[in-house]
Amino acid sequence: MEEFSIHTRKHDDIVLLDLNGFLDAHTSVELEKKFEELLAQSSNKIVVNFQKLSYISSAGLGVFMAFIENARNNAGDIKLCGMSDKIYNIFDMLGFPILFEIYREENTALDKFA
Repeated sequence: MEEFSIHTRKHDDIVLLDLNGFLDAHTSVELEKKFEELLAQSSNKIVVNFQKLSYISSAGLGVFMAFIENARNNAGDIKLCGMSDKIYNIFDMLGFPILFEIYREENTALDKFA
């Protein structure tokens, strides 16, 4: 099984999360903990970059649903970017583009917080 990792970066008051590998039922706990940690620190402006993510399961998708409302209720948001067509099609099939702002480029997602 392929591994999963999260690399964290900062851009002003925005936290960027670079996802790498497989996000499934086993690894989604790691992403969940990262969101909990960020929101507890009042880091409510988050951009998640999917450029190096090769797989996402329903458990991985559920993590985003669990935290989007919390971020928005605290003057923030979770914006998504850099998805491969394969990953985007999964999000699209489930109606996520209605709930989340999804961008091809990371810079565009960052600019939307301005």
